[in-house]
Amino acid sequence: MCLYTILRWVINALILMLLPYVVPGVEVANFFTALVVAIVLAFVNAVIRPIIILLTLPINILTLGLFTLFINGFMFWFVSNIVKGFDVSNFWSAFLAALVYSILSILVSMIDESKETTRG
Repeated sequence: MCLYTILRWVINALILMLLPYVVPGVEVANFFTALVVAIVLAFVNAVIRPIIILLTLPINILTLGLFTLFINGFMFWFVSNIVKGFDVSNFWSAFLAALVYSILSILVSMIDESKETTRG
């Protein structure tokens, strides 16, 4: 279990390293910074994001959950203000980067799950 967690952390950091090539306005200084961003982003998504989703529940219901995309962008932008070496120029870059990061993370998870089902 611990090795799996470390592997996911490294994969998320690699995805973060790809973002500057895909999303304009995103800069990651080096791989160590990407590792730190992956940890901080996981913490922010586990602790702060649920509180914000709960506070914005009426607008989230009104938009049929689409407001969650803006919350994800805000979390990404928030982390860029915390971690030195991880710069996001504006909210829309953060929004797009969070979207690409989420999609790539989901794809990696799907690949991992498909390998698990064929093994076991």
